[in-house]
Amino acid sequence: MSKVNTVKSIAQLHRYLGLPSPLHPLITVIPQSAFQGKIESRSTYEFELYQISLKQGIECTLNYGRNAYDFDDGSMVFIAPGQSAVASNIEIDPGAAGWTIAFHPDLISRSDLGRKMGQYTFFNYESNESLHLSAKEIALATDISEKIESEYSQSMDRHTQSLLQSNLELLLNYCVRFYDRQFYVRTDLNRDYLGRFEEFLNSYYLSNKPLEKGVPTVQYCGQELGLSPYYLSDLLKRETGKTALEYIHLFLIERAKSLMLEDNLSITQIACDLGFEYPQHFSKLFKAKTGMSPRSFKSSQVKH
Repeated sequence: MSKVNTVKSIAQLHRYLGLPSPLHPLITVIPQSAFQGKIESRSTYEFELYQISLKQGIECTLNYGRNAYDFDDGSMVFIAPGQSAVASNIEIDPGAAGWTIAFHPDLISRSDLGRKMGQYTFFNYESNESLHLSAKEIALATDISEKIESEYSQSMDRHTQSLLQSNLELLLNYCVRFYDRQFYVRTDLNRDYLGRFEEFLNSYYLSNKPLEKGVPTVQYCGQELGLSPYYLSDLLKRETGKTALEYIHLFLIERAKSLMLEDNLSITQIACDLGFEYPQHFSKLFKAKTGMSPRSFKSSQVKH
């Protein structure tokens, strides 16, 4: 069983890495070289901090969630409080140019950024879904990290907190753009996932799984495709304009319409065949998506 290291504060993180006391109690920027010899291979690290890390000059296998990922130079990874990671096969160049921004949730609590953090879904991506930056993007992200470090290195005043929050939000918004670019340049791969998703849904409903497991959840679909539910949903949103849940609902409605053409199937039976535990849940979804109740829709098809 691997050793578990819990990191609860910026001060504790500095002590663990043998660094001087932090200049700010809630945020720090740590050069990648500081991790040399400090990361214990195959030990589990649990964080109560947000982390944004740019990996340059480091080779390792990082595992959090279900998958392991071998970092390349220019990879960026995001870890949220409550997540854990296991590193192995660690090699860090003494001249590593990457960095990690770590900040405590208290830094952004009761702020606009704190209320927006749920929008940055890449904090919930798996380790094999990290962001790969171009040289220009690396320079831009590094410039913002240096501004953050410069800000907390000065004497704190009434502007410090808001400026730190603003720069963090700026960096995260750029990362949204970078991920959009990454999704765009991986269109062929994304379409492959879209095809696999459609194939998965079709095969799911040609089996007994709807009766055994019910309507497939986004999390279950992601697991079957080897993707996190957040990444799958973001990928589909960019390719189709619909989230994974919306896509599943659309599939269910179209399949329900086909089943309603069969006179011998009742609405209750159709709901059951689709995996709904309660027929009223199916009826509510169908009416929300089509504007008609299942019974009205079925009657209209019979008339035609």
